[in-house]
Amino acid sequence: MRSSTRGAVDPFIVMDVMEAARRAEAGGRSIIHMEVGQPGTPAPQAARDALSRAMADGALGYTVALGLPELREGIATLYQDWYDVDLDPGRVVVTAGSSSAFLLAFTALFDAGERVGVTEPGYPSYRQILHALSLDPIGIPTHADARHVPDISSENLDGLIVASPANPTGTMLSREDLGQLIDICHAQGTAFISDEIYHGVHYEARAVSALELTDDVYVINSFSKYFSMTGWRLGWMVVPPDHVRRIERLAQNMFICAPHAAQVAGLGALTARDETESLRKVYAENRRLMLEELPKAGFDQIAPPDGAFYIYADVAALTDDSRAFAAEILEKAGVAVTPGLDFDPIRGHQTMRFSYARGTDDIREGLKRLTAFMESRKK
Repeated sequence: MRSSTRGAVDPFIVMDVMEAARRAEAGGRSIIHMEVGQPGTPAPQAARDALSRAMADGALGYTVALGLPELREGIATLYQDWYDVDLDPGRVVVTAGSSSAFLLAFTALFDAGERVGVTEPGYPSYRQILHALSLDPIGIPTHADARHVPDISSENLDGLIVASPANPTGTMLSREDLGQLIDICHAQGTAFISDEIYHGVHYEARAVSALELTDDVYVINSFSKYFSMTGWRLGWMVVPPDHVRRIERLAQNMFICAPHAAQVAGLGALTARDETESLRKVYAENRRLMLEELPKAGFDQIAPPDGAFYIYADVAALTDDSRAFAAEILEKAGVAVTPGLDFDPIRGHQTMRFSYARGTDDIREGLKRLTAFMESRKK
C-alpha cells in the first residue's frame, strides 16, 4: 500500500529500550528501569478515590472539547498557588497528555514548511511530530557550560519550543534567560511555546513559568510527572485568549475530548499536594545518590540537574556508540538506560541519560549493578 513521507519519522528510542527491557523481564530477568521518565508510584490516592466514586455514580462519556470546567478552574488555581498568576480558566485547554497538546499547538500555529526551533539535546518527539506535520524542525545546539540556554539571535524561526526543566539535562532557564528568549521571539514574530511538564520537580529554586512574563505564549503541562500519572494521558495547555476558539475547533475534530476518567482523576490529584510533594523528596534523595555514585562507577562527566529526574552524562571516554552501549548495559548489567542519540542526533552518540524517577531502593540497586558492570568492563 502507498505511504506518506510524513510517516517516515525516527523511532522514539527510549520506547524501544523499554520494549527490550520488557522482553528481558518476560524471560525471567530482573531489570532496573533507568530509561523512561516515569515515576514508580501510582497516581495519588485522591485521584484514584475520585475515579472510583465517579465510576460508581454512572457512565463516563464525552466531555466538552476544552475539558471539564471544574478541572480547568482547578488548573487555573494551580497557577495562582505556584506562580501568583491570575489565570482565566477559559484559557486552559485540557488535553490527552502533553503529546496531543504538541499536536494542537503545532497545528494551530504553523503552516507546512515553516521552521520551528528545537534544542539539542532535547525531547525527541518534538522533531518527529514536526516532521509528521510537514514542518521543518531546526536543531539549536546547546551546551553544558551555558546551562543549555539556546542562542537564537541569528536564527530565522517561525516558532521555538523550549523546556524548563529540560529533558534530558534537567537544567532550568532563569527568569532573565526565559525573558530574553521570549523578547527575541516577539521581536522576530516567532511563536514561543514553553514546555513546563516538569514543573514542581525541582530541588532548590522553583521553575519560572512563561505566563509570569507574558500572555502571548503557549504553555504546555501535564499530570504525568509531578502528579505521577503517566499512563492516564492527561495534560493541559494555556493559550492566548484569541487562540482558544482556534484550539477548540481543532480539539473537537482531532480528539473530541481528553478521557473523562482521566479528567476526574486529575481533579482528585489537584487536591493531593501533600502526597505529590513527598514524591519530590524521593527524587531529591535519588538525585543525591546518582550524583554521588555515578562518578564512582565511571560516569563522571555529569552536571547536577536543577529539576526533572534525569542525569545526562558525557560518555565520550567510554564509547562513540551510545545505542550499542545502552544495549550492552541492559544485557550485562540488567539496567535499562537511554542512549543520548534519542535527544541529540549529532552529539548523542557519546551521551547517555539516566532516569532516577523510580523508588530509591531501585536506584540503589541500579547503581550497584552499574558499578559492577563497569568494573568488569575494565577487566
